[in-house]
Amino acid sequence: MKLFKQLLIVFTGVILLISCNKNEAKKEIKQVNTSQKAKKLSKPNIVFLLADDMGYGELGAYGQQTIKTPFLDDLASKGLRFTDFYAGTSVCSPSRAVLMTGKHTGHASIRGNKGNINNKWDRVPLKKSEIIIPEMLKEAGYQSAMIGKWHLGVPEDVSTWAKGRGFDYAVQEQWGEDKNGNEIDERVHWVNNNQDSIFYNYNDYSCLDEFRTNFALDYLDNKDEDKPFFLYMSYRIPHAHEYFLSKNDLYLDKIEEWPEIERRHAARITMLDTQIKRLFSKLEERGELENTIIIYSSDNGPTNENHHDYRFFNSSGNLNGYKRDVYEGGVRVPMIAYWKDKIKPGESNHPSTFYDIMPTLAEIAGIEAPKQTDGISIVPELFGKPQKKHDYLYWEIQEGKSVKGFRQATRFGKWKAVRYGDNYHTEIYDLEKDLYEQNDISNAHPEIVRKANEILRKASVKDEHWPYSGGVFK
Repeated sequence: MKLFKQLLIVFTGVILLISCNKNEAKKEIKQVNTSQKAKKLSKPNIVFLLADDMGYGELGAYGQQTIKTPFLDDLASKGLRFTDFYAGTSVCSPSRAVLMTGKHTGHASIRGNKGNINNKWDRVPLKKSEIIIPEMLKEAGYQSAMIGKWHLGVPEDVSTWAKGRGFDYAVQEQWGEDKNGNEIDERVHWVNNNQDSIFYNYNDYSCLDEFRTNFALDYLDNKDEDKPFFLYMSYRIPHAHEYFLSKNDLYLDKIEEWPEIERRHAARITMLDTQIKRLFSKLEERGELENTIIIYSSDNGPTNENHHDYRFFNSSGNLNGYKRDVYEGGVRVPMIAYWKDKIKPGESNHPSTFYDIMPTLAEIAGIEAPKQTDGISIVPELFGKPQKKHDYLYWEIQEGKSVKGFRQATRFGKWKAVRYGDNYHTEIYDLEKDLYEQNDISNAHPEIVRKANEILRKASVKDEHWPYSGGVFK
């Protein structure tokens, strides 16, 4: 009997070992198959990571001394770090419209968070006539997903939501009032416009973007393996809002030294870094990293809202201004491009912007960009080739109904012009000598003022939703 028990134990062990080996083998086969499929795809996958209100100086790779962002700093060291990259403008809706349409804010249909629509000051959706990135990439055989903040539609019309604008899979928040006049809770996340929504309980997660990254990881495991993919991850960090204030244990050593709002601000940025690392690791695990280009940026300069002080961590990196300003601090943002073994590590000071992303992705996908775009592909810059430059870059924003909220700016060569609608004056800065825009030298350069005003006039096309479009000149 004793011998029988010993033999039974040995036999059971052998069976378990065989079973474990089979499971490991299956796992390895799945990973190999995934890797082989990735290699078979002729077009690269595209991952665009967009932070919400992250300033030029909030990553270690861009000079941040206090907030820890180890993964993004490492990614910047392995990829191409852009020093002169600009958002679409200095607040979220119009900036994201520029990104998606490839049009600058003088041409895009959204030029502020709210505009005049049906004689009411409210959100303006993208026009259906404007082709956006997922619609463009669909023509190249791409599947696409958007997870996070959309901010380019209206709550009462789901056809303006991400799922209605070319994304095959969309998980998004929404806010405002629904078609019945009921206030929508922005913690609710809608999956493919389905009424069976998913509620974000911030007590269950380290941060909102952990919740969102879970959707992304699931998407990568369940997408069509025979098609290249475009994943647009629209994060919510470090945007200041009571729902999204991390209640975690990071930076506990600073409780006495920092205001609680600042500790949580720093914690969220570090946690975003962690979530991006999770996504990167999933791509690596699936054998898709070698065939995937990853681009990281922010929708505008740093926030100064909800009692957070953008100066506390030098979030603008000494640049003048912050979110909603068209000075450098409001529009210049981090940008990192990474493609394993294809994009060489380095730094680029080529002036480029959100409206360059559409033609860049078109070239990567092997198709023509829509004629609507104002952008220039930066693919040559990514691969160390001669790069065509813009004659000028342009930004516009309408903040509120008054002329005071209408702002314009342009950069051409070393010159930066800034014009706030209510003072009827064009400021001029020499960015080579005065990157922080401290000295308005317009009086000494009337010819530069004239050139700047010509650009500001022609770049802004009149639009019924934006009362001061076309410029404010006496």
